[in-house]
This record gives sequence, C-alpha cells and structure tokens, in this order.
Amino acid sequence: MSCIGFQEGLIIVFVITLVVGASRLPLLGESLGRSIRNFKKGFSGDNEIDVTARSRIDAGEDEDRRS
Repeated sequence: MSCIGFQEGLIIVFVITLVVGASRLPLLGESLGRSIRNFKKGFSGDNEIDVTARSRIDAGEDEDRRS
C-alpha cells in the first residue's frame, strides 16, 4: 500500500468539512489535540496518583460526623 497522496488528502479534508461543518472544524482539531496529549500523558512515566486531596476530604468528613 502506498501513502495517502495530496489529492486524497484534499478529498478527506473536504468530506470532513462537509460532515462536521466549517464552524466546528477548529473545535474538532482542538479536541483531537487534547485527546492526543492526554493519551501521551497516560503513557509517560508519570503514573503517580495524588491522594493527598482525597485524604484531606475524607478527614474533613470524619470530623463533621463526630460533631
């Protein structure tokens, strides 16, 4: 199989513009970029989960229940 050529690329962009609409095309690009960024972030080495905020919330709920 060969790569997508210039003409095929133009046809794909034209069809996407017809389906989505020209006014929503920037929003589509923005959401696609955000999705790719989050996907890459998920695969990076930063797999730590911040549990300190949840711990403080749980502690606050316990204090309210005791009162």
